[in-house]
Amino acid sequence: MSKAYGFIEITGVVAAINALDIMCKTADVELASWERKLGGRLVTLIVEGDVSAVNEAVEAAVANAIKKPASYAVIARPHEEIVKLVELSASRWKKKTDETKPENK
Repeated sequence: MSKAYGFIEITGVVAAINALDIMCKTADVELASWERKLGGRLVTLIVEGDVSAVNEAVEAAVANAIKKPASYAVIARPHEEIVKLVELSASRWKKKTDETKPENK
């Protein structure tokens, strides 16, 4: 099984959450990262998993999401530079998540 990334760019946070829910329920994929642009009007979701699972997840979201995605793609066996780019995006997302967590004392 090879690693793959699935990308969906969709208008609106609610539509993005709906698409992510569809993808995660359809196949064995995980959220790798996400980005909001234009004040959240355009949301890019990146999921990862094996190639067949990512293909299935993206196809299901494209067909069943509450809005039609602006664009989508699947990259099988991504080049190491693509992996670095996704990891950079994920590190910014995880850093923001960690900053908003309350401290456990």
